[in-house]
Amino acid sequence: MLTKIRLELARDHEHPAGSPAVGYEFAAPLDANGKINPEEWHKRRENCRVRRFRPGEADDIGHLIRKPGGSWAFHYDIESDEEDDESGYRFGDHAFTLGEYVSIREDDELRTFRVVRVQPV
Repeated sequence: MLTKIRLELARDHEHPAGSPAVGYEFAAPLDANGKINPEEWHKRRENCRVRRFRPGEADDIGHLIRKPGGSWAFHYDIESDEEDDESGYRFGDHAFTLGEYVSIREDDELRTFRVVRVQPV
């Protein structure tokens, strides 16, 4: 079963209160502990979609991918190469449960997001 996860920007220097308008929604298979299940992802990877949203910008649509070495990233469907992927910092170790924080590397900057929604698809 896939789970839809919504991440919203946690507070940072540009957004002291965080921002619900900056974030990601993605689908992934989670295990009983809320961690991404690599075996199930492999079976359902075409369904593991991501939507990156920002105010004043068109949404970027792509996939959750597993990179060599086992790390996770978001790869967008626009013409891009591997360098444009946004890597999740230790996504394999994080539980995607309400209120947890995760980091994503965007343009060589690590940004922190809070898990605000986790629901079965």
